[in-house]
Amino acid sequence: MYTNTRFGELLKVLPKNTFKRCVEQHRSDKHNKGFDSWGQLISLMYAQLSGCRSLRELEVSYNSHSAHHYHLGCGPIKRSTLSDANRQRDAGVFESFCQQLMGRAHRRVRNEIKDLLYLLDSTPICLRGRGYEWTQARSMSRIPGLKIHLLYSPDKQLPCDARITASTQNDIEYGRNVEMKGAKYVFDKGYCDYNWWHQIDQEGAFFVTRLKRNASIRVLKSRSTEGDILSDEVIEFKNKWPGGGRKNNYVKPLRRIVVHREDHVDPLVLVTNLMGVPVEEVAALYKQRWAIELWFKWVKQNLKIKKFLGQSENAVKIQILVALITYLIADLYRQLCGSRRGFYLWLAELKSTLFQRPRLEFEVLKRRRKWKSDFQIHQAQLAL
Repeated sequence: MYTNTRFGELLKVLPKNTFKRCVEQHRSDKHNKGFDSWGQLISLMYAQLSGCRSLRELEVSYNSHSAHHYHLGCGPIKRSTLSDANRQRDAGVFESFCQQLMGRAHRRVRNEIKDLLYLLDSTPICLRGRGYEWTQARSMSRIPGLKIHLLYSPDKQLPCDARITASTQNDIEYGRNVEMKGAKYVFDKGYCDYNWWHQIDQEGAFFVTRLKRNASIRVLKSRSTEGDILSDEVIEFKNKWPGGGRKNNYVKPLRRIVVHREDHVDPLVLVTNLMGVPVEEVAALYKQRWAIELWFKWVKQNLKIKKFLGQSENAVKIQILVALITYLIADLYRQLCGSRRGFYLWLAELKSTLFQRPRLEFEVLKRRRKWKSDFQIHQAQLAL
């Protein structure tokens, strides 16, 4: 009887029917010639977990486990076929599937956490050199390539929404399209848009961000402070018509908090619509913003979104999306396993045991322990 491998157990968590619906929606298997979207997803997930650095290495490593391919629902791969699929198959099927998984993760976060906190930020994916000439059309960007925009839950360490755009796209353009209701949101100065802040406030949500130096404000009230909190003031915007036919719709008072930083000359100037919250709590909320920076750093170090298996824009997008899919599936599988190890150590163990059979190993260990126990009893009987 066949016993499933760790990789097979991991893929059981993956909602295959949801992926099939995404494939049908985008018709990504219409011109399939023996290598469908499922096989592409499995092979790229294996590349993420095994750390393969090239198509040739992926081909040799993946095909060396041919006895397990049937149970994974796929077959052996050829690097030329995979390369063509990465270049030609619509990345939309993987984007839709990734959004479905993040939607499930988001619902889980909302069901399990009462005091919701989300972090909003982006990270660039630098693409320079031979094969990435298509980035030259976006030469206005400081860092040529792509950008990942992310809505992140620090409590569950899960991405709840993500978009991949050109590196030239302003962060605020993504922020305006994020649904924000009944939670706290923390973001930096790249998301400075007073009308968007007004929209967040109207949705019953709260935000903590940094205030720009040239903001035209009027101080309405000052509160007493101590320690590293230099000031705590109630403010409002002076200019209702900042120019260019634009209107500032944020007419309610806001709160400006100035925090001393030991490692910087200039203090940290925060602005928020949390009016009745202790000032130390507001400062602590913004401090949690570094959690998303650490997550970006961890993903770039442990998953493959810095070195790519293809140079086309489509291939790069697919690999980034599969990296996010792999993270979400691995996190869910880890919870089902009940592992108490940190995600980094658990993932390192998973990478080295992808095609081991944990149930079979457990049965062998169980038999060995029984044999050892029986042998000790037999020896004790002989001694008597």
